[in-house]
This record gives sequence, structure tokens and C-alpha cells, in this order.
Amino acid sequence: MLKRPEMVLIDVDGTLVDSVPDLAYCIDEMMKQLDMPVRGEARVRHWVGNGVERLVKRGLVNQLDGEPNETLYAKAIEIFRELYAVNTSVRSCLYDGVPEAMEFLKSTGVKIGCVTNKASEFTLPLLQDLGISDYFETILCGDMVERKKPDPLPLIMSAEKLSVSPEASLMIGDSMSDVNAARAANFSIICMSYGYNHGEDIRDYDPDAVIDTMTEIKDLVDW
Repeated sequence: MLKRPEMVLIDVDGTLVDSVPDLAYCIDEMMKQLDMPVRGEARVRHWVGNGVERLVKRGLVNQLDGEPNETLYAKAIEIFRELYAVNTSVRSCLYDGVPEAMEFLKSTGVKIGCVTNKASEFTLPLLQDLGISDYFETILCGDMVERKKPDPLPLIMSAEKLSVSPEASLMIGDSMSDVNAARAANFSIICMSYGYNHGEDIRDYDPDAVIDTMTEIKDLVDW
């Protein structure tokens, strides 16, 4: 059992929210406007997790790694941002157990924060639309920091903002980026089994625990 943290920091995509349906819709509509083949939800689900800039590049090259033509990318990212601005929460939804888990965390009196590589222009409306933004004392998005996860900077900044030591902090995420960031920041780390980790089993990255629904944190931590 993990010791009670003073702060719980939670990732968004693949942890709180299944955002792939909206992201996939926008990628495919972008591809149509570029007169290129659509990619489909299954591929997009494999690509998500490093911000929309990287996602758009992956859509253009149709693989996890690689760089597209710069002119094509500049056109594509503009199209994608316009599409996603009006499709952040049309098809996306909270994972099962998230509302109950957020209520439980609130009841413990622990400080709750959110940290994501997603830009604030998309994150803040998404959390608001899905009814969970008020749970967070701090929300740190990808465009608010010099270095995103897997760099520990966003986690350390969040801990400093809420006046909590990293050693007294817990991260809940779903990807290798979350695990690497947490380890580098001296956070404990719990991962969701269902998230976006480019097709790899998150257990291979040795988080402190892996759970199938966020409500399981009740029994994992000595509250």
C-alpha cells in the first residue's frame, strides 16, 4: 500500500478522458482537406500522447516516428487546430470510475492537480465540458511549460505551486511519459491499464501500481 500523498497530480488523455474519438475525427477530416488518405481511429489511438503537434506529424507520415514536409505540416496543423477547437468534447468522454474517484479524492482533503501535454486552448474547455475542472487546484498544460512530459518540469512546477514536496506527491497517468516524468521528479506513480501508450503494456515500465479503474485508488493508498 502506498503512503498517503499530500498532492495527487492527474494526466488527461488516456487517464481521465478517452479523447481519441474526437482526435481521430479531426485527423481524418484534416487528411480529407489535404486530399490524403484517412487514418482511422485505431491508428490514432496508437499515436496519441505527445501533444497535437506530434499527433499531426504522425498522421501525415502515417507512423509513430518521422518528420513530414514542413510546408505540408504548417498547413495541416492550422487545419487540425481549427477542427479540434470545435470538436474537443463532442465525442470524448470520461472513463468509467473517474467521477467517483474525483469525488473520493476531494473527500480526503488531498490537493489535486492536473498536468498534461495537451495545449490549454483544448484542455481547459474539455475539462469544463466534462464537468471536472473544478476539482483541480492547478492545471498545467503543455503550452505553459518550457519542457513537457517525460521531462519532470511540469510535475515539479505543480508541486511548487501547491507547496508540496515531490516526495509527498503522487502522479496518476497512463503512459511511459508519465512514468518517466514521475520517476525523474521523485513522485510515486500509478498507471491506468487502459490508456494510450503506443501499443505497449504500461506494466513494462514498472510504475508503482497499475489499475483498471480509477476508483481502485481507494484501496491502493493509505488514506
